[in-house]
Amino acid sequence: MLERRRRIAGLVRTGQRLGYGLFGLAIVLFAAGLVVGFGGAVTPGIVAAIVIGSIVLAPAIVFGYAVKAAEREDREQGRTTLGRPE
Repeated sequence: MLERRRRIAGLVRTGQRLGYGLFGLAIVLFAAGLVVGFGGAVTPGIVAAIVIGSIVLAPAIVFGYAVKAAEREDREQGRTTLGRPE
């Protein structure tokens, strides 16, 4: 059970990094669009970064809360946990 939770926690971290990174890319592209204009690939790039970032980040956040809740419950029950702080 702990190994499966460890794998899910790793995927959560990866998903959060990717999702937030794509949101950061959208912000950079938006700033570039303000300077050079929103023609060409800037606007589709912004939209793609936001859409893909949302698709990746939403489940990562939900599963992240699930892992934290399972860890909290295990600590309350005195069971072995992954040992990560909340």
